[in-house]
Amino acid sequence: MRRKGQNFCLLTSHRYKGLIPQFKRNTKTRQLHQQHQPQPLPSTTEVDLGELEMRDIDQIFIQKLCKQHWPSIKNRKWLYPCQLKDDPRLSSLLRMPAHLQREDSQTFIYNSKSRYADIKEIPRTNSDTSSASEDEGSLRRQAALSAALQQSLQNAESWINRSIQGSSTSSSASSTLSHGEVKGTTVSLADVFASTRIENFSAPPDVTATTSSSSSSSSIRPANIDLPPSGIVKGMHKGSNRSSLMDTADGVPVNSRVSTKIQQLLNTLKRPKRPPLKEYFVDDSEEIVEVPQPDPNQPKPEGRQMTPVKGEPLGVICNWPPALESALQRWGTTQAKCPCLTALDVTGKPVYTLTYGKLWSRSLKLAYTLLNKLGTKNEPVLKPGDRVALVYPNNDPVMFMVAFYGCLLAEVIPVPIEVPLTRKDAGGQQIGFLLGSCGVTLALTSEVCLKGLPKTQNGEIVQFKGWPRLKWVVTDSKYLSKSPKDWQPHISPAGIEPAYIEYKTSKEGSVMGVTVSRLAMLSHCQALSQACNYSEGETIVNVLDIKKDAGLWHGIFANVMNKMHTVSVPYSVMKTCPLSWVQRVHTHKAKVALVKCRDLHWAMMAHRDQRDVSLSSLRMLIVTDGANPWSVSSCDAFLSLFQSHGLKPEAICPCATSPEAMTVAIRRPGVPGAPLPGRAILSMNGLSYGVIRVNTEDKNSALTVQDVGHVMPGGMMCIVKPDGPPHLCKTDEIGEICVSSRTGGMMYFGLAGVTKNTFEVIPTNAAGSPIGEVPFVRSGLLGFVGPGSLVFVVGKMDGLQIVSGRRHNADDIVATGLAVESIKTVYRGRIAVFSVSVFYDERIVVVAEQRPDASEEDSFQWMSRVLQAIDSIHQVGVYCLALVPANTLPKTPLGGIHISQTKQHFLEGSLHPCNILMCPHTCVTNLPKPRQKQPVVGPASVMVGNLVAGKRIAQAAGRDLGQIEENDLVRKHQFLAEVLQWRAQATPDHVLFLLLNAKGTTVCTASCLQLHKKAERIAGILYDKGHLNAGDNVVLLYPPGIELIAAFYGCLYAGCIPVTVRPPHAQNLTATLPTVRMIVDVSKAACILTTQTLMRLLKSREAAAAVDVKTWPTIIDTDDLPRKRLPQLYKPPTPEMLAYLDFSVSTTGMLTGVKMSHSAVNALCRAIKLQCELYSSRQIAICLDPYCGLGFALWCLCSVYSGHQSVLIPPMELENNLFLWLSTVNQYKIRDTFCSYSVMELCTKGLGNQVEVLKARGINLSCVRTCVVVAEERPRVSLQHSFSKLFKDIGLSPRAVSTTFGSRVNVAICLQGTSGPDPTTVYVDLKSLRHDRVRLVERGAPQSLLLSESGKILPGVKVVIVNPETKGPVGDSHLGEVWVNSPHTASGYYTIYDNETLQADHFNTRLSFGDAAQTLWARTGYLGFVRRTELTAATGERHDALYVVGALDETLELRGLRYHPTDIETSVSRTHRSIAECAVFTWTNLLVVVVELCGCEQEALDLVPLVTNVVLEEHYLIVGVVVVVDPGVIPINSRGEKQRMHLRDSFLADQLDPIYVAYNM
Repeated sequence: MRRKGQNFCLLTSHRYKGLIPQFKRNTKTRQLHQQHQPQPLPSTTEVDLGELEMRDIDQIFIQKLCKQHWPSIKNRKWLYPCQLKDDPRLSSLLRMPAHLQREDSQTFIYNSKSRYADIKEIPRTNSDTSSASEDEGSLRRQAALSAALQQSLQNAESWINRSIQGSSTSSSASSTLSHGEVKGTTVSLADVFASTRIENFSAPPDVTATTSSSSSSSSIRPANIDLPPSGIVKGMHKGSNRSSLMDTADGVPVNSRVSTKIQQLLNTLKRPKRPPLKEYFVDDSEEIVEVPQPDPNQPKPEGRQMTPVKGEPLGVICNWPPALESALQRWGTTQAKCPCLTALDVTGKPVYTLTYGKLWSRSLKLAYTLLNKLGTKNEPVLKPGDRVALVYPNNDPVMFMVAFYGCLLAEVIPVPIEVPLTRKDAGGQQIGFLLGSCGVTLALTSEVCLKGLPKTQNGEIVQFKGWPRLKWVVTDSKYLSKSPKDWQPHISPAGIEPAYIEYKTSKEGSVMGVTVSRLAMLSHCQALSQACNYSEGETIVNVLDIKKDAGLWHGIFANVMNKMHTVSVPYSVMKTCPLSWVQRVHTHKAKVALVKCRDLHWAMMAHRDQRDVSLSSLRMLIVTDGANPWSVSSCDAFLSLFQSHGLKPEAICPCATSPEAMTVAIRRPGVPGAPLPGRAILSMNGLSYGVIRVNTEDKNSALTVQDVGHVMPGGMMCIVKPDGPPHLCKTDEIGEICVSSRTGGMMYFGLAGVTKNTFEVIPTNAAGSPIGEVPFVRSGLLGFVGPGSLVFVVGKMDGLQIVSGRRHNADDIVATGLAVESIKTVYRGRIAVFSVSVFYDERIVVVAEQRPDASEEDSFQWMSRVLQAIDSIHQVGVYCLALVPANTLPKTPLGGIHISQTKQHFLEGSLHPCNILMCPHTCVTNLPKPRQKQPVVGPASVMVGNLVAGKRIAQAAGRDLGQIEENDLVRKHQFLAEVLQWRAQATPDHVLFLLLNAKGTTVCTASCLQLHKKAERIAGILYDKGHLNAGDNVVLLYPPGIELIAAFYGCLYAGCIPVTVRPPHAQNLTATLPTVRMIVDVSKAACILTTQTLMRLLKSREAAAAVDVKTWPTIIDTDDLPRKRLPQLYKPPTPEMLAYLDFSVSTTGMLTGVKMSHSAVNALCRAIKLQCELYSSRQIAICLDPYCGLGFALWCLCSVYSGHQSVLIPPMELENNLFLWLSTVNQYKIRDTFCSYSVMELCTKGLGNQVEVLKARGINLSCVRTCVVVAEERPRVSLQHSFSKLFKDIGLSPRAVSTTFGSRVNVAICLQGTSGPDPTTVYVDLKSLRHDRVRLVERGAPQSLLLSESGKILPGVKVVIVNPETKGPVGDSHLGEVWVNSPHTASGYYTIYDNETLQADHFNTRLSFGDAAQTLWARTGYLGFVRRTELTAATGERHDALYVVGALDETLELRGLRYHPTDIETSVSRTHRSIAECAVFTWTNLLVVVVELCGCEQEALDLVPLVTNVVLEEHYLIVGVVVVVDPGVIPINSRGEKQRMHLRDSFLADQLDPIYVAYNM
């Protein structure tokens, strides 16, 4: 698994170089959001439609009235009926045509003589459906159908008696449309779709239609509605007095006797004082996305509007049964020994034949058992109309058929589902949701199936995920009770009551139940019998799933209706013997076979095994997925191979089906010798625009489709636009096929809204008028009606991928993938295509299963060819192409790929590809234009612009040190060494420091006198052994502890300059010792003070392998100090003299040392003391590294200056005891504690699930007043929130956690402290931030970033926000560099060559203009902004908050915008649970993302698309390289900051040892 993808990807990109299309981006105009102005109040006689409920107005009446007589009405204003009463125009309504009056509705009569139906109108006066709701209308229509059927049919018993006495004639009428009828039709598609333009005419305005533009503008309503005083109120009589009524908030009149208190409340509700907030945030995508302009040369439909096409009439047969159950009763009692269904064993041999007598008797027993034996007589478990799950495997059709008919006889509704094999079946949870919504509590199954279900240890069937609790009933004969002789099932004539529910999986993966009525079931049987010319005694070989779709309709329903014999070939047999169905046709002399294209394909593959088969008996080979693009080649190849075995060309009958419309169309069995129907060779480019164009030029970009026959008998078909309202398509336009007949489904069970849009569609013409009242059903199939009323299907709605406004069919792309030499690479042709929504458009993803024996080279070659093929044939780029191991994609019950589950795995990152190619550069064409750098505007212009805009200069300051009165004796001393000497005399026994070990016990303490004496001895040893002079630099190499502090003050006593350095790690000398050596060399140290252990390490053989150990300066160990003291302690001549050097490695890998003077040290300690209110009686806990920055100052300096006691906790001890820090805070009742982000993260992750353990140990953090995180970065708000939330239960106040901000030039700029307002947070717009602008937004706004204030500015500190390029101050709405002025700013950089220019630029710099231009400022190198808050500072003025956004050196300049790495890293880190850490950097204008994988290596390639997606979605950047590495590879310094430049250097030097490297093309 561990490998790199560089070589291939670079090779591929080279090969692909000439194929990448060049997209020209059009200039985009920015649309400014205009504020919605309040609309004027309505006039006296009009009320705005958007502000009133239409309960009392007959919508249709008014609409027709307005369209006919007042076409000039504008702005969609509605007139009240009471206002129309005296209108002179109203009288014209009485003279309106009959078909426009509200009492009448329309009916259409179709003349079957012409190919397209003529439409006539018949006024009907007996129904008033137009004023009722659509739901009522549909119910009335169904009731009318039911009543008509009941009148025409006699009861079941008389029908059976009559049919027994009479002759058993054929139950089917001959087909009126066969192949022979097309004989004379030689019209080509091009002729039929000739451009017949219709003259434009002006239609009356539709006062009810709301377009998308108007809906968006009218979505914001006024907060309240005031009717004008003189207007007539709804519900009032003309003569009523307005004063006698009052209005409630919604205009409903109330009686005047209501109390005044209630009236006041109503008025208050009516006029809210504050304007309501917007309910939703609208993403301003139109400002972001580069919208591709439509191609002016794209094909447009030119034909005339289509007319609904009608199938031949449904034949009227005298002996047709009144219900399907009646047919079963008839054959079960009169033809009991006739075979009904034959089941096969695993080898494909017949194992059992169910006769009609057995089917009838066993169904009867089951029906009786269900109704009478499952519960008590008073409380039966099942009642007629209840839903029951049927759980039977496909290889047990006999048990399923008995159960299905048993349910029909018991009048309960069967819901056939797949057998659940595991708790994690693909789509299993959605099946459970369907069962729950159908109220299923009972499941029927066989004994064998029940034994095979997964069970718990107790032997009970497991509770499947998302399923309701089910009671399982075994339906084997031995468990059923025989019905009494006097018990007969109630068989009523078929009506609109539900018969069964067939499940359907949508494109998104949700499962819906298509409810089919008994009438539809019966009518569909009749239509199939007529279309297929079924006759009694025929044999059908069925390879399809018997539980749904065509397998159920032909093999279970039409079979029984026509007393036929079905031989069921289950999928398990097909897997072992693909030719078994052909053998069954040969053996049983079957007349009809039901197959799919894959069955034809596998039969051809296995043909060599069996040569002596004959298919001459077949009169119909029904190909049920004849709508697929590969069905033509499958049918042709199968015919050419098996024509020599007797297969007749006219026997091949493709059909099109859908769960909603059932059988949409089927090719009728042809006449021998008649010419076969023509093929349509269509342009793929035209299809992508939804237009039919015959392709005669480029064979590669053509799609050949075969017809699926004619419309079903008794049905009517039209083609409507696939999206939006159901407008009829033109004759040369692709649309969704809609069918109107009695044979379709009636609803999605329990989903009224979706039902209305699918099962009750009324198509409209170009003018928007409905073409009739008969509802159509959307089939979910895309196609058109060709010459001779032949139906052509080109795809499915579920497989539609709309990319950049063009439509592509998933099946077509699969066919292209299979055509590219897929045999070597793709396992069993298993390819899935779906689209994912990324960055405001759909992106195509292709996933295929890779053969186990495929080489990596073969796989990559196939992938690159597929990319080229799809690009050239379909003119669409593939976003991601992934290969997964064989048999790993989720499967449907019959072995197909479960597309929605595959897509879900892809988006969740659980697909586990073994090869992947991402091509975002070629297919993402809607990125915004790169930002152009504007010519530099003069600083004075900026100043004036800010003043004009009313913006203040972004600056802030801490408390003025001159105004703070202190009675502290420490102020008398200018030097910290003097302060220690004074404390050793004044309070010699006062303990300043306590050092703890991992067990929490004190290992060392230091009082004022002890520290002073130890420092004196160290000064003496420096003088004696080191022979040092005042001003020499001394490196202090100690672990965190009191020895380090003593050595520091010893250096001060001796007049040396201390340099604290982190000691090397004994287990990782090669990585850590060079840094120590570098600081020793750069600081020109004359001596190293350390411990004996570390001294031995520095001179060890291991150290010699990393650095030159012979050139170390003098090394002195301070473990055994002599008692000799210096005769006189050193005192610096001036406070500006150097006190110590502070060395640190920045996140960009720069080693910088800054000089701290004695005056700066004094000022720093004083500022911290004032901010945190530190006194001798206080105790603080410090869990920080003590080597640089504020951590060093808190550890070594502040206690000596302020006299407070510091409890020191070395962070490395936390690795051995996570409880150490928190238990110390609890034990010593610490009020103020300081830590790093590393410590906080360690506690959050390590103690997250141990809060109860903390409680048990008695740890309580309610004593904590401030918990301060010391950092030189943007506050990590999410980590702080997690920490606060986690330990809230043990008393930690959320207000306690805050952060500090410091930099190299000034180690402490902000620190929260004890007084002053709590830290504030703001949400800023990320898009604006990339433009160096600050725009505050509401929480939850898209593209918002939460920022926290970096603590309060310390006393004596001033900050100003400056443009880093012009060095001029900016307004508070701008992002700029933070500049600081304070007495504790460092004196300058300590460098080898003392680079004065750098020092002048960073430390002693001035603003280019403005009031503060004379002040000397230091540049922090961090970007931030200042906002004035509503809070009050200690001075009484409004508080100015400083927000730090990130380091200037680390920002990424991409596409002309400024990005902060941490924002991209935050997005990437949350995409997948296995991403432990993440870092980003740029390389030759490519964005490189490095992710650490903490999961198993097979998840490595899952991360590549997820990382690419999230960066594109949230940051509008295309990731160039994704590198997946092991945990711990990303270097992180002691402060918990990522060393991105070190990582970049390692990547370029190929030192990362990655798991996988993906170069996105």
